[in-house]
Amino acid sequence: MPDAALVLAATPIGDSRDASPRLLAELADARVVAAEDTRRLRRLTDRLGVTVTGEVVSYHEHNEASRTPDLVERIAGGDRVLLVTDAGMPSVSDPGYRLVQACVAADLPVTCVPGPSAVLMALAVSGLPVDRFCFEGFLPRKTGERERTLTGLADEPRTMVFFEAPHRLAATLASMATTLGEGRPAAVCRELTKTYEEVRRGGLAELADWAEAGVKGEITVVVAGATATAASQVDPGDVIPEILERVAAGERLKDVTKDVARMTGLSAKALYDEAVRAR
Repeated sequence: MPDAALVLAATPIGDSRDASPRLLAELADARVVAAEDTRRLRRLTDRLGVTVTGEVVSYHEHNEASRTPDLVERIAGGDRVLLVTDAGMPSVSDPGYRLVQACVAADLPVTCVPGPSAVLMALAVSGLPVDRFCFEGFLPRKTGERERTLTGLADEPRTMVFFEAPHRLAATLASMATTLGEGRPAAVCRELTKTYEEVRRGGLAELADWAEAGVKGEITVVVAGATATAASQVDPGDVIPEILERVAAGERLKDVTKDVARMTGLSAKALYDEAVRAR
């Protein structure tokens, strides 16, 4: 019998051929397989031609609190528990962290079967710097909360990775353009590893305009970090007089701040607020 442990197993994010031999072996040998969606697990194992011999239980955001103690008890009793989610690595914007934390607290072994990752694949194909990056997951749904979160990331120097639902993509990109700068380089990665895989690259404002027509599929957004110029060398106060002069000449404040943000990499929202205070 395999050694008792919690095994976090990465599953394909689209193409079932990305499943590793280790994943197949763990699916076949685990005493317990905890799946985010048992029906999806069944479809995956059918495609892979593997038979799960252990007990299959559901483990998702609605029952992880109640089911975690039982799984910890099973591992402590000698069972090997395999945790899989619908796609990618468990605990990365998916159920898993609570169970890992409980196993660590109980001094039980935790390991993983590495594999497909939308975060790493999107970074690799984005064309943006990958030497340093941070993963921000899903942004808040409400516009105000989303823009406050993004404002806090305006000076983040690392490349940033986000997940987003397709029906919220245009609004999210528009918020990013407002808070991070319209010309900030970014990439929208759609349907990675699937038939209609697409990577769209450009400035945030350009991508927001493109997304207005509607986008389908699983979405990962990669955004360049703030440059040294944007983050520290350009003082917003240095460009406020120019903004006010253009507004006095008849241009709309919102249009001017967006234009200056595009040229400097500063936040359009921050420039707008500063100009309002200075008037």
